[in-house]
Amino acid sequence: MNGVNKTQIPYFFLLGLDHIQSLTVLIFILFLIIYILTMFGNILIVVLVSLSHRLQTPMYLFLRNLSMCEVLFTTNIVPKMLQVIKEGGTSISFFGCAGQLYLFGATGIAECLLLTSMSYDRYLAICKPLHYFSIMNIKRYLSFVIFSWLCAIILPAISIALICMLDFCGSNVVDHFFCDLAPVLELSCSDTSIVEFEVFAQTVPVFIFTFIYIVGTYVFIFLTILKIPSTVGRQKAFSTCSSHLTVVCIYYGTMISLYVTPSGRQSVTVNKTLSLLYSVVTPLLNPIIYSLRNQEIRKAIQTLILNKT
Repeated sequence: MNGVNKTQIPYFFLLGLDHIQSLTVLIFILFLIIYILTMFGNILIVVLVSLSHRLQTPMYLFLRNLSMCEVLFTTNIVPKMLQVIKEGGTSISFFGCAGQLYLFGATGIAECLLLTSMSYDRYLAICKPLHYFSIMNIKRYLSFVIFSWLCAIILPAISIALICMLDFCGSNVVDHFFCDLAPVLELSCSDTSIVEFEVFAQTVPVFIFTFIYIVGTYVFIFLTILKIPSTVGRQKAFSTCSSHLTVVCIYYGTMISLYVTPSGRQSVTVNKTLSLLYSVVTPLLNPIIYSLRNQEIRKAIQTLILNKT
């Protein structure tokens, strides 16, 4: 019948981590601890940047948005994943799966664009220090942040609208611990080429172009640092971007490893393992890297503790 939603599957079944069933209790406890630490670390950065006057600069304001992005991403994936691990697999409604897909895409887009904005900020700070405050003012910062979040809100909605128009009338078993795009599309009995093309069209500018831009900015940054005559000056200049560079390498390195995995049954286990690294471990590393490597963050933490005692 025309105009009728022919989706016959009311829910999906998340198969989970079937290759580590013997370590279920240990994995559950480990990931629960990591989840708690991730939420604490990222919320702490949001609070610190919001309350500390010394952190009211574009660099840390970008970092606050990045931490907010990590909180949304982790909350979207990990609680359901913990349920999957505990129960050896669990169901999720069709629209719950669509919502998880949407937030997964939205936070991924936001993180790419925020990391790109932060690389431009570091480029200005090191390569054009005399013009930094005139160029990277609050107006420009807001324009970057608003653009990042608008793209994150709008672009995945297009993909999800197309996915919701597909028919799912066969197996409902998603061989993953969350609703990732590829295993969900495999279950559709419709032609998914339009969805795949639309996702590809988003991936090129959002992921590939931003990665190329970040690499380009750091080429200029390193060339500028090498021209600094004193060793102390070079070390100080590099320290201002080392945290961001470390986060970029971890984020894009994990993403590249995850989405260039060859197809095949053996790669499903590899894909799940890399997805665990990307969705569980990486969000925890960001606050650790910035708090351990950044003196201003450490001072803000000390100030907050002293004010509470």
